Amino acid sequence: MGGGGQAPRMSLSDIAEGVATTESQRDRGVAVVDRTDTSLADALAPFADSLPCEPAAAATVLREYADGSSVGDAAVAAGVAPMTASKTLHRLGFEGLSPLSPLEREICRDWLDAELTRSEARSLIDAGETGFALGAYIETHEAIPEAVDLVQDALSTDADAMVEKRDALADTMTASRDLLGG
Repeated sequence: MGGGGQAPRMSLSDIAEGVATTESQRDRGVAVVDRTDTSLADALAPFADSLPCEPAAAATVLREYADGSSVGDAAVAAGVAPMTASKTLHRLGFEGLSPLSPLEREICRDWLDAELTRSEARSLIDAGETGFALGAYIETHEAIPEAVDLVQDALSTDADAMVEKRDALADTMTASRDLLGG
């Protein structure tokens, strides 16, 4: 068909030339995007009296959980009990931590309002003693609004490099689709 010559073939050894392996990698830590000028632990310090653990432990729980760790794993990383990690996350605005169903939460509120005895509430709630205690804590403690705002800002992805790249490339992708007729 066309005249030109064939491109020279490369062998696997040609492709792998210059590639080296090492026995270990350098630990560079976890890259975290944080738009605040202070550390998260320092930023949480004003809320220390309202948090169930020290601000440094709360910051570790928060980062671990936000990065996808379970509550238990976040607790281990922070050196606190899973119950404490759950309480901390609740106070910092994370939802869905109550082990109680909506009906069980209502029963717990009835107990807290003295409409049921504790033993009656416990017999109606199938969450175990620890689950009952955590559910009662969540029913009696609100998230700390100022801390929630701080956490949302700290975990915000507005300044995330991937988001910036996606946004920068969005125009290019649209232009490419337009050129291709799509």
